[in-house]
Amino acid sequence: MQLSTKGRYAVMALADLAKQGEECIVNLSSIAKRQQISLPYLEQLFLKLRRADLVSSFRGPGGGYALRRAAGQITIAEVMRAVDEPVKMTRCGGEHEAGCMGDDRCLTHDLWDALGRKIVNFLDGVTLGDVIDNQIAKEVMSRAAENSVEETLVAQNRQIAAK
Repeated sequence: MQLSTKGRYAVMALADLAKQGEECIVNLSSIAKRQQISLPYLEQLFLKLRRADLVSSFRGPGGGYALRRAAGQITIAEVMRAVDEPVKMTRCGGEHEAGCMGDDRCLTHDLWDALGRKIVNFLDGVTLGDVIDNQIAKEVMSRAAENSVEETLVAQNRQIAAK
């Protein structure tokens, strides 16, 4: 799966905004410059982010955007949904729509559908605060270590049961 620039840029821009401080009003041109994103593209994204009540806009000199909630209260999944970025692994239109291959689903549909749900669950558990505090790498490594220990124990139990 590859996310479009829409989702990645929206997350980058809001992380940049969050990093400036919760009380800070930031203009889009400064975000565009720091993140190397086209200003017109950011303007389109921020219209959607504002409609989703993730940011507030302020007009006039010193105007710009600010987060509507604390960075720790805005999940990455919310940002993705706000800019209409689906996190979908299948080619199907949806659970009750036509399948991947005409009327049928492909053999691997359930695999990719489950992976898409895992990704959404992961993004629902990560906030902008986590991103700017660089907590994601630590959590992922911690979970990987926990899973590795659990997998090792399961494998050992299987070996013992097989004897």
